[in-house]
Amino acid sequence: MELIEIKTGGVFVIDMMYTGTENMMKTDVYTRVGLGNHCFIHPEMYAKLQKLAPVLVERGLKLKICDAYRPPLAHKLMKKIIPMEGFFAAEPERSQHCHASAIDVTLIDAGTNRELEFPCRVDAYTPEYADQIAKGEWTAFKRHLKKAGYGWTAPQAEKAIANRDMLRRLMEEAGFVALEHEWWHYNLPDKEKYPLIDFAISPEGKFIFTPRA
Repeated sequence: MELIEIKTGGVFVIDMMYTGTENMMKTDVYTRVGLGNHCFIHPEMYAKLQKLAPVLVERGLKLKICDAYRPPLAHKLMKKIIPMEGFFAAEPERSQHCHASAIDVTLIDAGTNRELEFPCRVDAYTPEYADQIAKGEWTAFKRHLKKAGYGWTAPQAEKAIANRDMLRRLMEEAGFVALEHEWWHYNLPDKEKYPLIDFAISPEGKFIFTPRA
């Protein structure tokens, strides 16, 4: 199985949020499993991103990709660290990231290189909520997580909501499918046809991707 790696350049910015510790787990899971800050996607997703690229240029925007292909082992570690129901899929088989058919994204102003305002950050991350979750305290975060859904609205968040809806239009026009409870998450259509993909590293350090039968 050949996945395509996207690197920072042009209208794309790669910043895999599970590399490093600025995420809800406060853990560098992708480095632990050997993936690091590498963004791999299915060839069909690559084609859709190429369709999106000139639209981003025209609007003076960049697409920041925060997550893409996720090794099944990484997903299991993530679920173990945060067992909160509904935050991560229960099993790798149920996460489209593990099938290389999903990406988590946000938008950047190409002129200032600053992220646009959204109702919350990707994964609804804040250091304060990450600290609470590390202590097993999830109640406040669950309330905050409601901001991730398309049904959330607030009078003081008009700009953030407009950006959220613009991102959805851009992604859907390029052929992606939105996830109603996570404004940052987009799947390929017909997601059932993409197999789970296992990940390994050869003795020479080459990444190996193997579809699971």
